[in-house]
Amino acid sequence: MTMKSHATYISDGGIMLEVRDLRVWFPIRSGILQRVVGYVRAVDGVSFHIKKGETLGLVGESGSGKTTLARAILRLIKPTSGEIYFKEVDILKADKKTLLDIRRKMQIIFQDPYASLDPRQTVGSTLYEAMKIHKIVNSKYEAYKKAVKLLREVGLNEEHLYRFPHELSGGQRQRVAVARALVTDPEFLILDEPTSFLDVSVQASVLNMLKDLQKERGLTYLFISHNLSVVHYMSDRVAVMYLGKIVELADKDEIYFNPKHPYTYELMRAIPIPDPMKRKIKNPIEGEPPSPINLPSGCRFHPRCRFATDECKEKEPNLVKRDGHLVACHYDINFEDKVY
Repeated sequence: MTMKSHATYISDGGIMLEVRDLRVWFPIRSGILQRVVGYVRAVDGVSFHIKKGETLGLVGESGSGKTTLARAILRLIKPTSGEIYFKEVDILKADKKTLLDIRRKMQIIFQDPYASLDPRQTVGSTLYEAMKIHKIVNSKYEAYKKAVKLLREVGLNEEHLYRFPHELSGGQRQRVAVARALVTDPEFLILDEPTSFLDVSVQASVLNMLKDLQKERGLTYLFISHNLSVVHYMSDRVAVMYLGKIVELADKDEIYFNPKHPYTYELMRAIPIPDPMKRKIKNPIEGEPPSPINLPSGCRFHPRCRFATDECKEKEPNLVKRDGHLVACHYDINFEDKVY
């Protein structure tokens, strides 16, 4: 995978998005009366902010709550509690009109381009529909001109306007999804594993396109991915989630080369190294993540942590500042082995 080098775009440093103590609990119902017998704590007390013009990477194993967090930020699902501020406007208290205005500035690009596009609509119809909903253009000709401009911006051309999704490759479909997200001239994009369904040969070109768009439009990204190497390339800061909580947040180089949390450390050690001469025998993280229905007491990572003590089993750590990191661990562990 060949990627271009880009200068990181950071504007005046103002806060674009702030999340405070967000919780998304899904009730578990049982019996004839469908009484609530428990909760799936998908997101459980998450706080962070994203500066204007930066990319915050969000990583973690499957089931850690990354996509649920993303959908809650856009109010595609209703949070249980917490606060979400977009440019100082409380999204969770916004009325219908205010929320519609906010959604013009906040868009999401989903993981699967095969499922996120309507198979019965042409590319042109998909783009025109978004323009119509948000009343962006005043005529069909104006809509046509804007659609062609957007397609060229994402590396496609006018002829793609008349094609259906099944007539496009995976990479082309995802570029159409990006063009659709850009219809409203957004300021903030959530990228939910935007390249995981693409061939490796196509991933680099899509990522470079997203970098170029960020620089040209001054966009702010929340970038979600399982691919840790891609997250390092795309992000300015990285947040690590485990079982609904952020366990570490710091500058990307600090996260990758100087992790402070045992879970982050194990994740970084698991990144494949292409050079066989530099590969080391590395034991993977033992065990499977506990169920979010029946969470362990104390630190949620302690059943799989080789540094765990009795305190870890009894007391849940808070997210505290430590050497430039925000880390949820009782101890300042000095990892003997280097990550790379």
